[in-house]
Amino acid sequence: MPSEAAARARPVRDVVVWSRGMVEPALRAAVDGLPGSVRHVAGYHLGWWDEHGEPTASGGGKAIRPVLAQLAAEAVHGSAIDAVPAAAAVELVHNFSLLHDDVLDGDLTRRHRPTAWHVFGVHSAILAGDAMLASAFDVLAASGHPAALTGVRMLNAAVLNLVEGEHEDLAFEARHDIAVAECVAMVERKTAGLLADACALGALFGGGGPAEVAGLRDFGLKVGVAFQHVDDLLGIWGDPAVTGKPVHGDLHARKKSLPVVAALTSGTPAGRELAVLYRDAVIEPARMAELVEAAGGRKWSEQQAGLLLSQALHHLDSIDLAPRPAAELAALANTIVHRDH
Repeated sequence: MPSEAAARARPVRDVVVWSRGMVEPALRAAVDGLPGSVRHVAGYHLGWWDEHGEPTASGGGKAIRPVLAQLAAEAVHGSAIDAVPAAAAVELVHNFSLLHDDVLDGDLTRRHRPTAWHVFGVHSAILAGDAMLASAFDVLAASGHPAALTGVRMLNAAVLNLVEGEHEDLAFEARHDIAVAECVAMVERKTAGLLADACALGALFGGGGPAEVAGLRDFGLKVGVAFQHVDDLLGIWGDPAVTGKPVHGDLHARKKSLPVVAALTSGTPAGRELAVLYRDAVIEPARMAELVEAAGGRKWSEQQAGLLLSQALHHLDSIDLAPRPAAELAALANTIVHRDH
């Protein structure tokens, strides 16, 4: 039988709509405050308008981080409204990283349409990302919240970790001796750290104490690494019609993603053949995908995602939280791990 809190919990899609209704006005206000030279690029990237500035019906991504922040605030018996600056700031940082990531990786599509750099040029996309990053800190600093300064420092630490993780991820492309533990540590800095920070910032702006902030950060970190396992699996085997990304995109770029590194270090014949293909001048993504699976990389990542989800939910259960938002955080974590895009 489901618990009373779980029974009262809203469906994840309703929670996302609830969060978006509060956070999107703050995001739009932040983008409206950007210099005109980059405002159009930022709004295009966020899915609000097309390359000509005409409004579109396309979404602005999964909006996971704002939802985590607002639910974390409620989970520590605070207000989701008070956490709007934290939610908006984290989402601005996330989109700064995506704008730069698309340039660094040379990706041509995101969210089922051309990437910002492909439409407006590399320089405009990079500068739009820079502007969104600056705006994120301004949103926190201008919030008037008693914890604003602490929040700025927390977010700054997350951004520095993200940059370090991105540097490691790019460096991995030229290396052939990456250990699984190195790859996981990179993911904790690059991807999981911002999800962890969303939870921690939300708890902080919700009035949570140090133990609650730390516990929700741990929850977010586990969810974040699980998120990356799923993202890496979708980057190889996902349906482009659903993911909005090209098929075998990570393999085309010779990305050392989690399942790939697990396969490369498996000591199996398939892993050794995969290593040869990763060094070869000719890219054979379909064969690479077969070898990652044959070497156990796919199964390992699937198992790790499930294990990390269990650990995240254990962290959640170990904190004294408001039952309904805690149940909604658990449901969101499940959705993140079992998504198809």
